[in-house]
Amino acid sequence: MSSASKVISREWLDWPFFEPRHRTIGQALDNFVASGAIDAIDHNDVDGACRKLVRAMGEAGLLNCAVAPPDGDVATIDSRSICLSRESLAYADGLADFAFAMQGLGSGAIALGGSPELRNKVLPKVRAGEWLAAFALSEKQAGSDVAAMSCAARADGDDYILDGEKTWISNGGIADVYTLFARTGEAPGARGISAFVVFPDDPGFSIAGRIDVIAPHPLATLRFDACRIPAGRLLGAPGGGFKIAMQTLDIFRASVAAAALGFARRAIDEAVGHARERRIFGSTLADLQLTQAALGEMATETDAAALLTYRAAWRRDVQKLPTTREAAMAKLAATETAQKVIDRAVQMFGGRGVQKGEVVESLYREIRALRIYEGATEVQKLIVARETLKPR
Repeated sequence: MSSASKVISREWLDWPFFEPRHRTIGQALDNFVASGAIDAIDHNDVDGACRKLVRAMGEAGLLNCAVAPPDGDVATIDSRSICLSRESLAYADGLADFAFAMQGLGSGAIALGGSPELRNKVLPKVRAGEWLAAFALSEKQAGSDVAAMSCAARADGDDYILDGEKTWISNGGIADVYTLFARTGEAPGARGISAFVVFPDDPGFSIAGRIDVIAPHPLATLRFDACRIPAGRLLGAPGGGFKIAMQTLDIFRASVAAAALGFARRAIDEAVGHARERRIFGSTLADLQLTQAALGEMATETDAAALLTYRAAWRRDVQKLPTTREAAMAKLAATETAQKVIDRAVQMFGGRGVQKGEVVESLYREIRALRIYEGATEVQKLIVARETLKPR
């Protein structure tokens, strides 16, 4: 966001979902934001900004929440800590949240299915912020329907040969390591997909084009033309890629909801500050009942989404139970709520709300993608319905 980054207020850390260590993480996040590390970044240079943000987060130890150590188990990653981190960083700066999240998402499959050699090569560098990670799953005809992917990999002696394209890949073009999902054909549909690790200098791998979006982030289309990689770069078993992808997304899906909460809370704080200062009809905007009603709805809906979000994270961390339904509910509620909250904030600002450089204008652009990526709102509704219809 264009104005100085702000530290989030966290009265909700008193909720029973959290432990004392989460307050310590919260303080570390506050210190990072207050240090000026985000404000020092040139956001006009999106690629450079992401690299510098990731390096700064690595040096501050913030990435330890999202990236497993090479000798650790990804199951030990604490969802509440990831959610707390993303909510705080999104409140301060959308690009900082993006940079943090991609380190975890891009490396999660390697932690789940990588050989000891791969884990030792990649995870320490991603964890330290020295390497940027990417998660290459989507294709033009395989977004929500992952099983429809056509990017293919075939075994050739001690190697695999990759052919096809991936698109809408976050960190595409600047990542140092890519987790790639390709069809290997062990079975029809999702059961014939495998996961691999690809490096930018692998022969046959190129960037087909960069993608510009309304809230600038590094995105690209990747191309593989007879790209040969060692068979040791396979993650897990052949045909096990879809399972690894879903396990990775399950860890981080609730954190998308948390990022939306951060955007919503920032919008509320910006709206409150503006309403208190804006003079209209002989009083302030905050004195008008319509404004008070809007703020009341914004605050209530945001806290309701927060309860769903941290319930999902707590259920995974503490109860060790599946969170497919709970995480889908959280993402659905938080992203849709944040869109409404930010829209109300923009309306409250009037003409200023759509002026480039205003925080609420930036938030309006930032929130839109969250209703699409890692499972669009419509897909989350289907997941919730499917889980609700299951016999209990």
